[in-house]
Amino acid sequence: MNIQEIEGILFDHKRLEISDEVAQRVERCFHFLQEFSKDKVIYGINTGFGPMAQYRISDQDLLGLQYNIIRSHSTGAGRPFDEIYVRAAMLARYCTFISGKSGVSLDVIRLLQSFINEGVYPVIPEHGSVGASGDLVQLAHMALALIGEGPVTYKGVRRTGADVMQELGLTPFVPQLREGLAITNGTAMMTGVGVVNLHYAKRLLRQAIAASVVVNEIVSSYDDFMAPQLNDLKNHSGQSRVAAEMSRMAADSRCMLKREIELYHPHEERVFSHKVQPYYSLRCVPQILGPVMDTLDYAEKILEEEFNATDDNPIVDPDTQNVYHGGNFHGDYVSLEMDKMKIVVTKLTMLMERQFNYLCHDRINGILPPFLNMGVLGLNYGMQAMQFTATSTTAECQTLSNPMYVHSIPNNNDNQDVVSMGTNSAILTKRVIDNAFQVMAVHYIGLVQAVDCLKISDRLSSTTARIYKDVRGLVPVFVEDTPKTDDITRVIEWLKNAN
Repeated sequence: MNIQEIEGILFDHKRLEISDEVAQRVERCFHFLQEFSKDKVIYGINTGFGPMAQYRISDQDLLGLQYNIIRSHSTGAGRPFDEIYVRAAMLARYCTFISGKSGVSLDVIRLLQSFINEGVYPVIPEHGSVGASGDLVQLAHMALALIGEGPVTYKGVRRTGADVMQELGLTPFVPQLREGLAITNGTAMMTGVGVVNLHYAKRLLRQAIAASVVVNEIVSSYDDFMAPQLNDLKNHSGQSRVAAEMSRMAADSRCMLKREIELYHPHEERVFSHKVQPYYSLRCVPQILGPVMDTLDYAEKILEEEFNATDDNPIVDPDTQNVYHGGNFHGDYVSLEMDKMKIVVTKLTMLMERQFNYLCHDRINGILPPFLNMGVLGLNYGMQAMQFTATSTTAECQTLSNPMYVHSIPNNNDNQDVVSMGTNSAILTKRVIDNAFQVMAVHYIGLVQAVDCLKISDRLSSTTARIYKDVRGLVPVFVEDTPKTDDITRVIEWLKNAN
């Protein structure tokens, strides 16, 4: 699946269908492993797990072994993941299994398919993974629901998985061969969270580009900072594309100025009342958001590859008639991309906070009342306190953007002596993205308030005028002081879902 297909299933709830080709591939691998595993020592089939792999498991205990890895590793803590992240993790596990290299039966895949299609979500705590034997703890909670022993949410209500499956006519699976290990031993949780993070990070980037056009319209910037003749000389694709998108959005604006008209002729002024060049947070948007775009593009490549990877251990290959032991469950690729993603989203958030500060700071912008206050100065306070929210939330992003990738801690009797912490990185990135939407929402409210302070809504470009209208539909112009938490929440939802 490519990212667009994945997002269609995650966000548009398109249904999964298992083709005959996939079914045959999976069954071929499963039946090969059935035969191949006879009279052989294969990790996780007739051995213990992790550092316990040196212990042979007797034939009468093989089924118990698969149940034990699920039950023993269901030790997560903290708040449960929201349903969208669980949906993504289940889809990632499904994509691994349909490659036909994990040795699982078609029954497991059909049950995962049913959970995804019917909206049955295992309750999975956020904390527990070190991201090296994959996401053992979180995926054990997924498996616990699939065997009918763990809780799920269905139609927004928490229930026992067994009850929901009975209601839907589904049968809990009985793990065969290595299926308990196969479900738990992969990067599906970090990858699922990563794909959802990517979806929202791309939305943040689009909204940041739009906000940057509006703020430049508000201050009547010269438009040559967006010129391809300037930006293409930097040789970075992201910068050129950001500049081009800003130019497209600003094309019919009557707010932006042309330098050749305003300045490229004799002048008598000794001190220019209008800034010859605006502050960096306005003028350097392509240079700041360009690296964000390039980073998200590369993250998309890695996440798409990981989503479609066979990421467990061992790998069962009927083509070469062999079972390979290695470390495809290691999450370093995802961990690194999540760290990079949270860094660039933090930088994007810092840019939005600085643009908002520019709008609030009357001595800097020179054209707007302090804190966009349309009431009585001193009696009313405009967006003064909303800036506290934006500033403090941005500061938290800055702290959270420190890397997890380099914070390996050996554990598991030093069997897992170098780990990725990929799921922690993905969770922190999720928090940074959530924060970014909060700051972005405050900024958008500030942008439309500034437009009304200057009475220039009829001069905006057709693109930014639609944005102005949408936000004003959520947050009417305000003069008196009123609580703004609900307004921020409404704008966050709009930012997340607006096309």
